[in-house]
Amino acid sequence: MVQSVSPGTMLGNRYKVLELIAQGGMGAVYKCSDTRLAGRLCAVKETRIDPTLSPTQLKQMQEQFKREATTLATLDHPNLPKVSDYFSGGGRHYLVMDYVAGEDLLSLLKSRPAGQPGLPVEQVLAWADQLCAALHYLHTQDPPILHRDIKPANIKLADSGLVKLVDFGLVKWMAPDDNSTITVIQGLGTLAYTPLEQYGGDTGHTDPRTDIYALGATLYHLLTGQPPVSAKERFLRPDRFVPPQQIVPDLPTHVAEAILRAMAMHPQDRPSSVQEFRAMLHGEDVPASTGAGGAVQATWASLLRQDLPLVILAGLLLLASLLVSLGL
Repeated sequence: MVQSVSPGTMLGNRYKVLELIAQGGMGAVYKCSDTRLAGRLCAVKETRIDPTLSPTQLKQMQEQFKREATTLATLDHPNLPKVSDYFSGGGRHYLVMDYVAGEDLLSLLKSRPAGQPGLPVEQVLAWADQLCAALHYLHTQDPPILHRDIKPANIKLADSGLVKLVDFGLVKWMAPDDNSTITVIQGLGTLAYTPLEQYGGDTGHTDPRTDIYALGATLYHLLTGQPPVSAKERFLRPDRFVPPQQIVPDLPTHVAEAILRAMAMHPQDRPSSVQEFRAMLHGEDVPASTGAGGAVQATWASLLRQDLPLVILAGLLLLASLLVSLGL
């Protein structure tokens, strides 16, 4: 655990620490006052630099952090905090963003009335719409930006009623040439919301469907009141995963099915975009503009709904042909 700094400490010769907001193995987040702009509050994200890196690696990391922080500072979306500054020092990187007042969704979930399994479906879906809008904005940047740490504790309900995805700690940029991802900020995310492909760290193949899994797991938690079993546990013990409708029987079927699709173990089985996921959550037709992968999935979904007997027959014929070719 990285040692946090005390209230009153100045960071970057500008930001006075008021209190510790959160702390983890790689760093901390502080509520600070901006001494150059009277009355302005901000959140300063501190990330520890790996002390085992070589001088060349440290220089590369510093340059990449600068590029990524500069990119984050250009983002402007109502459901994302505005990044306003960045700096490094003392073996740490610092990212300065708007301070969002209000409770996070995990705290709201914990304070729900006794006997209520989760939060109201209508409210959760309204939040999901805003989160999908934020993720669509990130995923359509050039290159696309992945958040990779979506969870109830990282979503704040602002006084205005907007929800904001507040932590950019594990953000990744997709490399346009090979569809892999690059980052200078290490970490795997929180177990209950992290798909298997993210456990590969920087060598793992993550794409927008990684965020879709995490958003699906977040909605599962908010609606059922229980965090889902981790992807690793599900891989070893599939029976440990409890479908959401077993916990909340009156959960609309299309909502439950959308969450199960989003939390599919294999990325190819998930919605191809947050737009597609949002449509599924509302029981709507899949948007035509979800891309080639989404169009293929939508076509198959339509076939399954409309011509299920024919699809089953085709599958049986294919299986029979395979058995004959094998001489069985």
